[in-house]
Amino acid sequence: MANPLLASLRATHLLPSAVIPADFNPMFTLTVHFPASNTPVTVSNGTLVRVNQVREAPIISVTRLAPASSDTPTESPKAEQKVTLMLLDPDAPTPDDPKFAYWRHWVVSNISLPGNQAAAHEITGTGRTLTEYLAPGPKDESGPHRYLFLLFLESDGGLVLEKGDVGGEAFVDRRSFGVEAFVERCGLRLVAVEWMRGVGDGWVGE
Repeated sequence: MANPLLASLRATHLLPSAVIPADFNPMFTLTVHFPASNTPVTVSNGTLVRVNQVREAPIISVTRLAPASSDTPTESPKAEQKVTLMLLDPDAPTPDDPKFAYWRHWVVSNISLPGNQAAAHEITGTGRTLTEYLAPGPKDESGPHRYLFLLFLESDGGLVLEKGDVGGEAFVDRRSFGVEAFVERCGLRLVAVEWMRGVGDGWVGE
């Protein structure tokens, strides 16, 4: 049976892309919930959200996926794994002219995951924040932006990074983040993706 997440990523031309390889096979699922508005929302496979719904950082939980079959190789269990979370916009400043992609909205490294957790493990407020959360803010006239929540497995021992290793936190410093080079330099491996579409509060569409 087709994976709904992978199908949605292919349909919106995110798979394959610069950050999601063609052979991407998720090891975890991400649950992304924005509670701090009059209309709380849990995003899944491209949920449409408005600016007022995402002003504050979401609550994120990680759940390990079971192997697809008994023939699927599994990695040796570890007491703990370290992961990096990113929130990126490939459509900045507009989907028709994404000259500032990837816009870096949020980067947190050294998040600890239990090696054998079966239930959802909340990671909100853990790890080392390298880029503080900046709420998506697409203009009404821009149309829907795609926003990617990406979870990367770090190498054994985790990463030792400072904020400057990903770039400044000023608004203009966040644009044109070289995520491909950063991932390669740090030896990161993509293990989970969730995504949403974001629009301005006054956008009129679907």
